[in-house]
Amino acid sequence: MALLEVAGVRRSFGGLVAVDGVSLTVKAGQIKGVIGPNGAGKTTLFNMISGLLKPDTGKITFKDRPITGWKPYQIAHAGISRTFQNPSLFLQMNVLQNVMVGRHSRTRWGFFGCGLRWPGQTKEERAIREFARAQLDYVGLAHLADWPAGALPFGQRRMVELARALATEPEMLLLDEPASGLNTREKEDLGVLIGKLRERGITILLVEHDMSVVMGLSDDILVLHNGCAIAEGAPEVVQNDQRVISVYLGGEFQDASSGKES
Repeated sequence: MALLEVAGVRRSFGGLVAVDGVSLTVKAGQIKGVIGPNGAGKTTLFNMISGLLKPDTGKITFKDRPITGWKPYQIAHAGISRTFQNPSLFLQMNVLQNVMVGRHSRTRWGFFGCGLRWPGQTKEERAIREFARAQLDYVGLAHLADWPAGALPFGQRRMVELARALATEPEMLLLDEPASGLNTREKEDLGVLIGKLRERGITILLVEHDMSVVMGLSDDILVLHNGCAIAEGAPEVVQNDQRVISVYLGGEFQDASSGKES
């Protein structure tokens, strides 16, 4: 069953076309990888799905509901959360507070309820704190709950951001370069954690440059080049696709649809 469908999305910045007519389908429970060289359009695609950018053309559907052009908070509330290529944390806040921020889309009390400290709001805040601490425990960082986020090394900041994304109770996670900057041991731990997320029922769309990570985790892979999709399929199929080999090793490949070299 398709959880996310992206149909022919296009996005340009001035004269530069970053994503050009890309389509993809992500099934519920799947880990789908998106790969391609720098500038291929991977993060722009993520930004359109998560609402940070609006497609010029095309359609995005989540659980059979059109979400094209929705605001990021609306998409998060619908069940899609994400991490960023460079961890985006509130560095002066402690680790637990950063994760609590992610719970905002699932809370009931607004500004006045918080300001007046009504009994229901106080109870909800305790529940938010407990839920956030549970997500930190899930990623192995509960012991650092009171640390300032700015004092953490890069790899642990990535895990805090992931815990914050989990605090939204997502049905789908968009992970943008989660292995970037991690050492070998941290990458192994990340692979185990992503596997656990799937067992938890979370569908994952993964952008990653580390081929050992993406090939080892993904059920299906989409390859982008110059904003266009050039291949899609199981990891072993993509690895042996001559167009993909040409893109990664250099040289030209023949575009079968146009008869032109790219």
